[in-house]
Amino acid sequence: MENISLIFQVVVAISVYYVWIFRFHNVIAEFKQFGYSDVFRNFVGAAKMSISTLLITGLLYNEITLYAALGMAFFMLSAQLTHHRVKNPFKQYLPSLIFLLMSLFIAAFNYGLL
Repeated sequence: MENISLIFQVVVAISVYYVWIFRFHNVIAEFKQFGYSDVFRNFVGAAKMSISTLLITGLLYNEITLYAALGMAFFMLSAQLTHHRVKNPFKQYLPSLIFLLMSLFIAAFNYGLL
């Protein structure tokens, strides 16, 4: 279970970096579709990148991993609610759903539930 949690930490963090750095054009289009402002988009991006950094840092300092995972889960749950609000097809829900479940697994493991 520990190895799975560590792998999930790395996968979630790197995926968020990848989306917000190399696929930023998609992020811009999605946030426009959602009706959110550029300032809000930039806040979300900065927060998710910071939390990703905390997930990576949590590989060395385990004490912060629970909080980072819960923070990421919050953003992924928010993404799920936003996709539902604008009635996107399930295909667009899937990435944030997977990362939500991975973040919850990380949190559950680090809290001692698993």
